[in-house]
Amino acid sequence: ISTVTPTGNKVARSYARNHDFITYLPLDLSFIVRKIIAKIQPSLFIIAETEIWPNTITLLHKYGIPVIVVNGRISDGSYRGYLLIRFLLKPILKKVSFFCVQTHSDAERLASLGVDKDKIEVTGNMKFDSYDYADLKREFTDLRFLLKVKREDKVLVCGSTHPGEEKIILEVYKKLIKEYKNLKLLIAPRHPERGRQVADLIQNSGLQSVRISRRDELGSLSAGGEVFVLDTIGELVSYYKLADIVFVGGSLTKVGGHNILEPASMGKPVIFGPYMFNFRDIAEIFLDSRAALRVSTDEDLFRAVKYLLDNPVEIPLMVKRALEVICLNQGATAKNIAQIKRLFFIKDA
Repeated sequence: ISTVTPTGNKVARSYARNHDFITYLPLDLSFIVRKIIAKIQPSLFIIAETEIWPNTITLLHKYGIPVIVVNGRISDGSYRGYLLIRFLLKPILKKVSFFCVQTHSDAERLASLGVDKDKIEVTGNMKFDSYDYADLKREFTDLRFLLKVKREDKVLVCGSTHPGEEKIILEVYKKLIKEYKNLKLLIAPRHPERGRQVADLIQNSGLQSVRISRRDELGSLSAGGEVFVLDTIGELVSYYKLADIVFVGGSLTKVGGHNILEPASMGKPVIFGPYMFNFRDIAEIFLDSRAALRVSTDEDLFRAVKYLLDNPVEIPLMVKRALEVICLNQGATAKNIAQIKRLFFIKDA
């Protein structure tokens, strides 16, 4: 298993067995890739989602090692760029044995870039298959005890936030707590190293804050206006379990959004902003099914949270629709595995 980011590497290692080999993806330079191929001697190379490495793909093809793309997608921005270099990209894409893509739009885009249609299959989005939180390390009651959240308190969790979003969220929260005194806020910046910056922003807004990484300070908060900053790695999913309402960040600014399936699959009502282009298809499915709320402005966000707080009977209905969406869209993993097996059998025959 190779990864590009430190976070991905950490996740891969958390699932690794003793005989698994975890590394960072080597630089796409021929002499480096050639050494890696000689050392590992792979039977198959699987690319997840969108990465296209010209030298890696070319050398794998040269050595007769099949390359398959799973969970493939082409974002709007990537597609515009690919069209500009289509004449360079086409011979690289032709060296890929098969593409398992998320949507018909992705399939059409690949075909327009020169990929044979019989080498493309729409298998769906594997993200719908990957959620089972029955074995979370921390139970709901443990987290409430840790943060000293009372039974009657409500918690708004804003996950994977980016610069510019926290200020909007804090202004909305200050308006909300005038009416909902028992509402707590937890902000989880996408990059935990921004924890201190976010905490300073909270203090400057006149609210109390404490960073989760400094658990010894959790008892210093007084009642009302409490904001927690989740500045630790790998714990957001656990803290989603604490939430009554979830806002998924990266969507009020032009970042492209983040994964809404995590909180939705845990039975949480989900709100997101207008910029979800990295998760466009998932967002549209949820909106079409009335399984999430989309907001465009700070006032929209205020109204959305207020609506859910004032109409608690709507939450289980919204959650039910979200879980139905997830169930209906599962199965991509099995389809991808079937294609991988087929590819192996053809090669071995």
